[in-house]
Amino acid sequence: MKFVFVSYSYDPGFKEPDAWFDQIGGYVGILSCLAKNNHEVIRIKQIGDNYTCEVNGVQYQFVNFGARSRHFPRKLHQLLKGLNPDIVVVHGLHNPLQVIQLRFSLPRNVKIMAQNHAEKPSSGIRKVLQRLADRYIGAYLFASKTMGMDWVKRGNLASAKKIHEVMEISSGFYPIDPSLARTKTGMTGDPSFLWVGRLDHNKDPLNVVKAFLRFTDSCPRARLYMIYHTEELLNDIKTILNIHSNGNTVTLVGKKPHDELLYWYNSADFMVSGSHYEGSGTAVCEAMSCGCVPILTNIFSFRAMTGDGRTGLLYEAGNQQQLLAALAKTERLDMTAEREKVLAFFESHLSFEAIAGKFEAIAAGLRV
Repeated sequence: MKFVFVSYSYDPGFKEPDAWFDQIGGYVGILSCLAKNNHEVIRIKQIGDNYTCEVNGVQYQFVNFGARSRHFPRKLHQLLKGLNPDIVVVHGLHNPLQVIQLRFSLPRNVKIMAQNHAEKPSSGIRKVLQRLADRYIGAYLFASKTMGMDWVKRGNLASAKKIHEVMEISSGFYPIDPSLARTKTGMTGDPSFLWVGRLDHNKDPLNVVKAFLRFTDSCPRARLYMIYHTEELLNDIKTILNIHSNGNTVTLVGKKPHDELLYWYNSADFMVSGSHYEGSGTAVCEAMSCGCVPILTNIFSFRAMTGDGRTGLLYEAGNQQQLLAALAKTERLDMTAEREKVLAFFESHLSFEAIAGKFEAIAAGLRV
């Protein structure tokens, strides 16, 4: 089959493809696996310049049709039609007007799939357009099927029949010797915990820090390391650590280059998150690819990423007592067995190969 992936976002700030590739490493591996499975794969991206290249069997076409063409992308649709695709995969569900136009720009035998990227159901005129576009979309891909069901419940999609559970990203990281990794990071702790994410209210680092400090009262050797690239709640965290007797058990690492995270994930026993909402979970996926056991909030995407909690531990978002109980459970786990279980689940459900296989199966069903 010939897959063409496209988005309607226009990013003129990207003048060269390399900058774009640096940001989406967790995504392009899926396309490469599809290409390895003898499919023709093309990705079209609108940036500030025109450029074509081939990477790992995937053809990337970078185009600049300008901002004025975003709502009525005639040139983009002409390009898509000329590629003679079997399947067009549209990134994002917030461009229903464009998808309606796309349907009438393509031959009827070309099928359209749409992938959710954390968008929530719209209201008003966009909701009306989403309901209309639903007639022309053959399959929806959500990180969690329950997230898709919310769109049905709110009336943005007609039914659950076209909803499929497919992760939007994966990880190119892999397990290495933890002792080697710790020589790079300097992490200590028995056990050791890692946080990777923004320090904002949705990620809820305050609840995580407060619960962890309570946990160290009974497990003083435990250590938490926090890597972050935004600092909205940093001063609040520092205040908590400064007044707590166990404040030295939490290390505020700050920002790290993405490629160095390989060593941090492999240094940690557990990955902890406090998110109230996520479309998927890049950091969690990367941690699991290294065998790091996840301690996550019981939200739709994280339930899907852990097989409803069959790997790792889940707790109610914002519930400090439940998180404390989850942290206490870590002292009784067989870490060798848990690590193997996490790695096996990642390979079968979250890896590039697993996600590409789901794309193939869904697309084949549409082509019948």
